[in-house]
Amino acid sequence: MTTHIRAPGSAEIKTAEREPLQGLQRQGIEPRGAVHWNLLPPSLVEAAVRRGEGHIAEMGPFAAVTSPHTGRSPKDKFIVRAGASAADVEWGSVNQPLDPRHFETLLSDVRAYLSDTPELFVQDLYIGADPAHRLRVRYVTPNAWHALFVRNMFIRPAPSDLPGFEENFTVLHAPEFQAEPARHGTRTGTFIVLDLERRMILIGGTRYAGELKKSMFTVMHYLMPKAGVLSMHCSANVGPTGDTALFFGLSGTGKTTLSADPERRLVGDDEHGWSDEGVFNFEGGCYAKVINLSPEGEPDIYRTTRMFGTVLENVVLDPTTRAVRYADQSITENTRASYPLEYIPTHVPSGRAGHPTHIVLLTADAFGVLPPIARLTPEQALYYFLSGYTAKVAGTERGVTEPQATFSACFGAVFLVWPAAKYAKMLGERLARHGSRVWLINTGWTGGPYGVGSRMSLAHTRSIVRAVLAGSLDNAATITDPLFGLAVPTHVAAVPDTVLHPRDAWADRAAYDTQARKLAGMFRSNFEKFAGSLDRRVVEAGPRA
Repeated sequence: MTTHIRAPGSAEIKTAEREPLQGLQRQGIEPRGAVHWNLLPPSLVEAAVRRGEGHIAEMGPFAAVTSPHTGRSPKDKFIVRAGASAADVEWGSVNQPLDPRHFETLLSDVRAYLSDTPELFVQDLYIGADPAHRLRVRYVTPNAWHALFVRNMFIRPAPSDLPGFEENFTVLHAPEFQAEPARHGTRTGTFIVLDLERRMILIGGTRYAGELKKSMFTVMHYLMPKAGVLSMHCSANVGPTGDTALFFGLSGTGKTTLSADPERRLVGDDEHGWSDEGVFNFEGGCYAKVINLSPEGEPDIYRTTRMFGTVLENVVLDPTTRAVRYADQSITENTRASYPLEYIPTHVPSGRAGHPTHIVLLTADAFGVLPPIARLTPEQALYYFLSGYTAKVAGTERGVTEPQATFSACFGAVFLVWPAAKYAKMLGERLARHGSRVWLINTGWTGGPYGVGSRMSLAHTRSIVRAVLAGSLDNAATITDPLFGLAVPTHVAAVPDTVLHPRDAWADRAAYDTQARKLAGMFRSNFEKFAGSLDRRVVEAGPRA
């Protein structure tokens, strides 16, 4: 039996000629069909169209639909409980254990499934822009568009690096394969299973491409702290003077939008490490939300959605023109675009930067309570970092009829492997060593909660961020919020003073006081789980009782 492979820009050649370096036997796969190695975007798009995996949208991006899964499936993520890593992992609802025997059965079945698949697409990629902390990852998938997605998202080796590429992590992707819970130990037919000892991930039962990205982020959250690197769910950019800024935030808070500043160079929009040498991107691309995207509000991101090579996920296309209907949520509110970092004109090609001068913690407070900007003490920085607060608004999820607080430790609890206090301790050490200033910025509601007030003006938020990064607020006069203890600047250029102080923006100030006490109580209740593992000064840095 002869299996064929395809190298970039070459004709097909027989497996035997390159098997020692690039075969799939090490992954336990014996392909019976064609295997396409490291195809470039034009070939991947041609294959995706030929295979009926999606459509070409106006201006050339490829559009795919992943229904019924249009977001991650965190309840279906497992970590194999085996070896030395078993003592490191914080087991629970986020890191659910899977018995090694179930993993072996699932691995065997996924291997057999992929071996019988008519076509396989392989991408060899780097994760980590710093060569000292880099993984060499091999993705194996039956879909061309998923191969294009990971090629966009991660760091693409130079062509000269590919002939000798030897992976030290493997992802086997079987989106149409359904697990059997009784046989494989899963919850449903969907599975995202990480074996940290064997350095392997199995993904199946879902077409949602975000699983291919975020599962490796979980891996980096495990491996990087072991190497003395703080893994972070944040974006990063660099100013004209070389000053680095980090933006932490959950989905919808503005992490990608605010870091894509034409006056600064983009390091990355989502996943970074902070080593002794500085900050480095884990990725080589961006995965931006595009719901309600406009050329006026986010011109650089909008431009990428009209470029060949971009992958559009779960967007709705006009049936005649195939133009993207950016406001259409009929498939999902979680519409996405995946594109290489170089599609942003001001990107940093190396993916690396110095130690951060400023760190911004973003929240979208739908209760309308938090100020749009506050300067944090080191203890408050750790408190709000561990809280990882934002709020869902009515209508974004089924059954959500009023704002709901969301607390996600370190602004990425679903990706943490170690206890959250470990990441906070590493952050605190770096703040003390490098003197980074930390700020809390609310991109949520002002003048009242969702349904009464209005969303914070993006123009005001941009003015605040620029003032922060320019250093003009470092020593600015502040007023201390009596309940939250936050130091709120009394004035920011181009921002109305009433907006800076949320109580003044409410027509009913008694209602504000009630809402503020309610939110403060939520913060205190959430933080109780951390109290025993932290310096008391951090515990006391939150809202007053």
